[in-house]
Amino acid sequence: MMDRIWGQACAELEKSVGPNNYNHWIKPLHLAAIDDGAAHFVSPTRFISDWVNRHFAKDIMTVLTRAGASVERLRFDVGSQAARPAAQAAAPASHAPEAPTTRAPRADLGAPLDPRYTFSNFVVGKPNELAHAAARRVAEGGPVGFNPLFLYGGVGLGKTHLMHAIAHDYQARHPSAQVLYLSAEQFMYRFVQALRESSIMDFKSMFRNVNMLMVDDVQFIAGKDST
Repeated sequence: MMDRIWGQACAELEKSVGPNNYNHWIKPLHLAAIDDGAAHFVSPTRFISDWVNRHFAKDIMTVLTRAGASVERLRFDVGSQAARPAAQAAAPASHAPEAPTTRAPRADLGAPLDPRYTFSNFVVGKPNELAHAAARRVAEGGPVGFNPLFLYGGVGLGKTHLMHAIAHDYQARHPSAQVLYLSAEQFMYRFVQALRESSIMDFKSMFRNVNMLMVDDVQFIAGKDST
């Protein structure tokens, strides 16, 4: 029931908020239940749930109501375990061996990676061949002659695609590495949050302890001297 309602709602949301906003903020959510006028979601990170609540709550309630659910407010739980149905969580453990896991990107701090953005489906042309070659070199790991790598170009040339591709390829080569991908807006939000909570040293430690830090739309930090 929840899957049907949420599936219908997601189809409308992707159109109304745009594919980029949908993939970054709404797609990672899981609709767990609707009761007493509240839609209960599971979010991979607190940041995503806070952002969705501030920017897309009205859109979500509108499409859920249109899909046949009476929703007046949204509630969020954070963590993948909360997304499991209660019956599944209570079920006895399977005898099948547990699949090996690798360390995921720091989803607790940043944004999810888009699985569609890989080197294999990146279209290389004259305007972006140098950037593509540099991105390939960074994804291999090890010391490079350009650190940081700064990608600059017009709209639609594949800057974000290359960033995601670097992260995917780097993690495939180095499964235990920590990669953090986020937008400049998210970075500034984290910084301001650290200032308010007097936790700047923790903020610095979080970002310095990842193996690869990727900031999209970094130009928006221009003029933000403290950041």
